[in-house]
Amino acid sequence: MFPGKHYDETRVGETFSSALTVTETHLVMAAGLFGDFNPLHVDEEHSKRSRFGGRILHGPFTSALVSAPVGMYFHTTAIAYMEHTCRFKGPVRPGDTLTTTWTIVERLDKPKHRGGICVLTGACRNQRGEVVVEAEGKILVSSAR
Repeated sequence: MFPGKHYDETRVGETFSSALTVTETHLVMAAGLFGDFNPLHVDEEHSKRSRFGGRILHGPFTSALVSAPVGMYFHTTAIAYMEHTCRFKGPVRPGDTLTTTWTIVERLDKPKHRGGICVLTGACRNQRGEVVVEAEGKILVSSAR
C-alpha cells in the first residue's frame, strides 16, 4: 500500500480513479448487510418485469463503491471524510465494471487541523461509458509538514 496524498501535495484539477467489477457476491452481501431484500435486488423474475429489466445493486452499496477511491487516495493522510452525496443516474448490475473518477475542485486551508479540506466531484461510469453516479465529497486531509 502506498502512502496517501497529503493536503499540501494536492492541487485543484487533480484527478484520480479506480475500477471495480461488481459481482453477484456484492449484491448478496449488500442485501444481508443492509437487511434490504427488496425484489429489485434479490428476485430475478420480479426485477425482469421492472423498469430496470433485471436485478440492480443497492444504492447505498453503490455509493460506498464510489467513495472507496477517495479513501484509498488519501490512505493514511485522511483525517475525516466529511460529506458525501450521490445522484444515481442509471442502474448498476452484477457484471458491470465501474470506473469512478474524482476531481479536486477546491482546496480549503485548515491550519488549526494542520491540513485542509479537498472538495471533490466524481463520476462513475459503467463499461459502456454511461454515467451511473454523479458524486460530491469533502475530505479533511493532513499536511506533510
